Amino acid sequence: MSFVQFSKVSLAFGDRDILKDVSINLSAGTKSALTGANGSGKSTLMKVLSGLVTADSGDRAFEKGTRIGYLPQSGIVHTGCTLKEEADKGFQFGYDLVAEMEQIAEQLTSPQKTSAQDKLLERHHEIQEKLEKIDWYRKDVIAQQILIGLGFELSDLERRVEEFSGGWQMRIALAKALLAKPDILLLDEPTNYLDIEARSWLEQFLKDFKGGFLLVSHDRYFLDVTINEVYELFNGNLNRYPGNYSHYEKVREVELESLIARYEIQQEEIRKLEDFIRRFGYKATKAAQAQERQKMLDKMERIEIPETLKKIHFTFPPAPHSGRLVVTLENLNKTWISENYENHVIKDLDLVIENGDRLVVAGRNGAGKSTLLRIISGNDADFSGTVKLGSGVSIGYFSQDNAETLKGSMSILEFLEAEAPLELIPKLRDMLGAFLFRGDDVFKSIDVLSGGEKSRLALLRILLKPVNLLILDEPTNHLDLHSKDVLLKALKDFGGTVIFVSHDRGFIESLANRVLELKPGEAKVFPGDYKYYLEQIGKLEQGEVSQPTNKSNSLVQNDEPKKTASQLSREETKRLQAEKRRLEKEEERLMTEISELEEQKATLEEKLSTPEVYSDGVLCKEITEQVSQIEEKLTQLNSRWEEVSEKLAEY
Repeated sequence: MSFVQFSKVSLAFGDRDILKDVSINLSAGTKSALTGANGSGKSTLMKVLSGLVTADSGDRAFEKGTRIGYLPQSGIVHTGCTLKEEADKGFQFGYDLVAEMEQIAEQLTSPQKTSAQDKLLERHHEIQEKLEKIDWYRKDVIAQQILIGLGFELSDLERRVEEFSGGWQMRIALAKALLAKPDILLLDEPTNYLDIEARSWLEQFLKDFKGGFLLVSHDRYFLDVTINEVYELFNGNLNRYPGNYSHYEKVREVELESLIARYEIQQEEIRKLEDFIRRFGYKATKAAQAQERQKMLDKMERIEIPETLKKIHFTFPPAPHSGRLVVTLENLNKTWISENYENHVIKDLDLVIENGDRLVVAGRNGAGKSTLLRIISGNDADFSGTVKLGSGVSIGYFSQDNAETLKGSMSILEFLEAEAPLELIPKLRDMLGAFLFRGDDVFKSIDVLSGGEKSRLALLRILLKPVNLLILDEPTNHLDLHSKDVLLKALKDFGGTVIFVSHDRGFIESLANRVLELKPGEAKVFPGDYKYYLEQIGKLEQGEVSQPTNKSNSLVQNDEPKKTASQLSREETKRLQAEKRRLEKEEERLMTEISELEEQKATLEEKLSTPEVYSDGVLCKEITEQVSQIEEKLTQLNSRWEEVSEKLAEY
């Protein structure tokens, strides 16, 4: 079986330990995620595993012939050929095998039979098996399937690769990595440039993939459906957690409760030591004691809490009052006109958005999602039809283009302090931390920020303003999972209306209560959450419900029986949502009880190790019985927690 194993691998950059005695084993069937805070070294570890970076120390072992494929986060640009020709380069391993097989065939032309010929025949047969294993003789069909799965059109195959933008360049690189069919795949943020349809396709590909893979992603849903173990990189140490990503978070949260308690005790001790040193360090009578405390402080092994698991919350400024009708679109049309082609992106769209709606605009790339958001926000006036804003509506609009407008020598903190309402200024450091600006990052000049950093800053800038209609185009780009959770909680609590586009399915499912599906020249509104939308799409594809009319943009049918069925579907959705909330509350209660009991157990076990207890037979027996009772209770609670978690996984 193909495998690659690293044992006690260490790597340092200057005085910073990136990896400390890290061990990991990747083999056929491995389905792993790598997580950790931004800057923790995830990409560096991927490069070490791929062989691009050499570790300072440690052992690497692998099965002979094991092939590793690696996709970096960004930076790949293709030139000089068509998309079809570039994709074909992904089959280089197969071409090498064919070349070797042809050489063997030439050597076998000798009429004399020798032992060397037997070995050549054996190798020839071995190569044939390898070619069959990688579907070599179907490579053109497979290349087409993978390219289309990742969002390319058949007409793109003959396009020059230079014509594709940066995001599509990374899709080409991903296609080549998948076409190579390596034994081990290392994918660093493969979902960054994929829309929701391409992500769904990649999910299925990885589920069916016969080799092993390790991936980094900030899409929780994608991780939950593709992996069965999580490696967390924290402070240079790598720890393994079996189960999907949501399970890892729950387990880690329980661990964190104990960690936070110890962290707070240590912080109090540090404050006392530092206070003593500050007050008495220069007094002759106390100098020796101050020096002793300084030594204690220097030797102390500091407890650190992972940034990804710190709980940070913020709320928007109160939304100004607006009327019930927030946006009304009547007979909206938008057409892109080129030299020889007219593209009716939006056609005869009627839509009413009410106060409190969380409307997600869904559809494939090019369906007009971002165009519609620009029109509603007032940033695109080249359309026909009517856009009416309700009384008192004030708009906050975010798109990836916002980042380009941020310039200047002000620091991030100064910039936001100048823009934020007074009541939010004390919370700015926490809010910046939630958007990945931590420590000294807040003093960076705007001019030196990367595109991703500017995008995060532009989003935070919008969220600080008191508005009642937020229009957000891909707000989760450049955010990690923790930051997405902070944003999601704030948007759920927001007192106004939200219209958004996102390719993060978990984010959509948690926020949207209505779905507008756009296709070229047509649109439909689904009056329910994203799961309801997917159910209805499935029924439409199977012919179980009739196609909604474009003009009504709703799932209300012309015949009464089907209308009733639709209403029943909505009632069922509400029932399921209520049941999900009940299970989530029970899960939270169980986690709290488990955490409290584990702390009690740890305290009792610590007492058992003290001389005054283990030397007292009666007391020792009493505490041992208490520990046994707690363990029994923990077994029951954990069993119930597993049941609840399994039920929640069905929603």
